[in-house]
Amino acid sequence: MPMDLARHVDERLGTDGFFQRRCEDVAKARRAGHPLYYADVPDLERQAETLEEWAPDVIPGLLQTEPYMRVLMQHGEPSPSRELIEQRVQARLARAEMWDREQRPAYWGILRESIIRNPLLPPEQMAEQLEHILAVIRASESVLQVVPQTTVAHPLMYGMAKIMTFPDAPPLVWTESNFDGQIADFPALVKEYRRSYDLLRAVALSPEASLALIEEAARNYRDEAQQGH
Repeated sequence: MPMDLARHVDERLGTDGFFQRRCEDVAKARRAGHPLYYADVPDLERQAETLEEWAPDVIPGLLQTEPYMRVLMQHGEPSPSRELIEQRVQARLARAEMWDREQRPAYWGILRESIIRNPLLPPEQMAEQLEHILAVIRASESVLQVVPQTTVAHPLMYGMAKIMTFPDAPPLVWTESNFDGQIADFPALVKEYRRSYDLLRAVALSPEASLALIEEAARNYRDEAQQGH
């Protein structure tokens, strides 16, 4: 919808700038290279005081290497163009610049072990991906846990979640599927996600054991890569 039309619709329907804001979100997402539904999330990540993330299916975007991003984007939607893939990769790399800031959110991530054990990349690149995770988590003094494969039933089984808190605003939860995402700010719902995330922490390996598991997996991928040469 053109901006002029959006303003006209807001005036006629008395929607207090709703359609104009949606147009601005679309324009912002296009400039940044993100999917349209993701337009607000990078700004929220930058403003957040804490980020707590549960990733059951793929490595979180903030921890991905470029080869991992490219594989996800090549296979994540039907027939993406090279231009679209490049835009999305650059946008995701820009998000990861968060780690270089002095004032960055405190980060806590939880991954499912299968993400580490089932390689999305060739062995050498998978080793680099896991080593990248270790380097980022240690350098930023963040926390990462792994839910072991033997833990089949656990909280938040049905999908990813990112809980964000802010110094001067209520907390939010971001959930995402293949082609859609949603921000939840209803206090009772956020409280349920908060409690579920805390319970998920309890069934995950300790941070020390989790990093040791990732380190061992990276070594195994390195060994596999060397054997293949």
